[in-house]
Amino acid sequence: MYRLFTSILLLLFALNANAQNVVQPREYRAVWLTTLQGLDWPRTKATDAASVERQKDELCTMLDQLQAAGINTVLLQTRIRGTVAYPSVIEPWDVAFTGRAGQNPGYDPLRFAIDEAHRRGMELHAWVVAFPLGKLAGEKALGRQALTKQHPELCLRAGEGWMMDPGVPETADYIARLCTEIVSNYDVDGIHLDYIRYPETQIAFNDDKTYRRYGGGIPKRAWRSNNVTGVVRKIHDAVKAQKPWVKLSCSPVGKYADLPRQSSKGWNARDAVSQDAVSWLRDGLMDVLFPMMYFDGNNFYPFALDWKERCPEGQVAPGLGIYLLAPQERNWPLQAVQRQLTFIENFGLDGFALFRARFLTDDVKGLYGWLQNVRCRQQARTPACPSQQPMPLAPEAQLTQSGHTLHFRWKRQAGTIYNIVYRYDENGAAVELARLKNATAFDYTPALPVMRNARYGIVTEDVYGRESQPAYLQLGVLRVDADSTVVATVDTLEGLPTAYYDLQGRRILRNNNSPHRQRFRQLRQLNPRGEGFTLSIERY
Repeated sequence: MYRLFTSILLLLFALNANAQNVVQPREYRAVWLTTLQGLDWPRTKATDAASVERQKDELCTMLDQLQAAGINTVLLQTRIRGTVAYPSVIEPWDVAFTGRAGQNPGYDPLRFAIDEAHRRGMELHAWVVAFPLGKLAGEKALGRQALTKQHPELCLRAGEGWMMDPGVPETADYIARLCTEIVSNYDVDGIHLDYIRYPETQIAFNDDKTYRRYGGGIPKRAWRSNNVTGVVRKIHDAVKAQKPWVKLSCSPVGKYADLPRQSSKGWNARDAVSQDAVSWLRDGLMDVLFPMMYFDGNNFYPFALDWKERCPEGQVAPGLGIYLLAPQERNWPLQAVQRQLTFIENFGLDGFALFRARFLTDDVKGLYGWLQNVRCRQQARTPACPSQQPMPLAPEAQLTQSGHTLHFRWKRQAGTIYNIVYRYDENGAAVELARLKNATAFDYTPALPVMRNARYGIVTEDVYGRESQPAYLQLGVLRVDADSTVVATVDTLEGLPTAYYDLQGRRILRNNNSPHRQRFRQLRQLNPRGEGFTLSIERY
């Protein structure tokens, strides 16, 4: 005789024990929301109280549209070109919000965007443009606030503009400090790094002086790669030290490297711009990659599969260039993007990101309607953030009834952020009834009386987005908790099952005249209402 193992499901019929749960898919359905020059948002300049509200309303309208299209992740451009979208002690305000560089719009756009995204059940990741500092005109408009004036030692000319020099060790410290400022002060779900690479060869960028000073005799190509990886590592360590559950991602060049049968034509992440994103994901410096795969045909499919094969344990969600649907761009047919999204789904990649928001909400070529009604008709959760912490445990829970209302009660687990209440249909498909933050109770009045006798489950979700096994609940069914306590919520002895089954459908105990049934009868006499009985039970 020994104690029953954890989380045994007790069912009325063996057939129900074999039903499989159909839960929401987990994939990134992301969109880049660009604030540079107000390309996606804002269109209105915040110059007084009325225009501030119009600017906010613009964002709310766009978020409503994105939510309705099934988008679950917003990559909001937060550091733009040495300028930011929040009140920072490090860098000045971007020009997009007021029309004047360095001017406060009178509210905090980042905080507002986070609150509104979360209100709609979407994640918001702060999109940080790492090295570029913009054109000369932008630097002139900022005057003494420009990074080229504040920290000239970190800056180099790059073509017709400026960028930070990845070879200077203090560059990593500076960007890590910016990311720390964001993570410390805001409830962001992620930090998304863009242009975390050297410029393409077409852009004049002379870092020979930096190489002579810091190169240490290693080949320049390897030195450059080490520099970018060093910046990524510094940011990773800073972010994870603050909030280890905040996801770290980047948008590498869409082709990682040349393939045996397909050339990248000189444009790839690893060899052209010193961006070894595969090693970042493999070594845990990144949680997810959104490679910028703004191509089609043989320039897309072999390279998308290459990311998948090189990163079997990591999360990769290709970025798709939906702007190429526009007649003024490449005038792609809608089928080009549809095929790419079908490929991503069929080959088990971790979702997609769309560049950029305005081309989606404007329904270019009918993409918005197709996502809303076909591809993203079923809601999806984002993948959990990788973590070495123990998985969350199912909550200790009870289900009782009064009148037509079901009362769910549970104990919060340490580290819990959400508890999710599911109802399962006769085929085992799950319907999410509630996602509750920092709660221990939920009351539910089913629309149909028969639903009161359905099977329910309560799941614990931790700060990393990982879900526990469900604590299954059903009126007329006994459930064994993690401490081997049986919780009974039946109103009559006749409601007790005649056999018990584990999660694999194996029968573990018959109940005809077992000692615990006799014990239940005694408790029933002591408490006629039959609510909240707890019994200890051994396996025979």
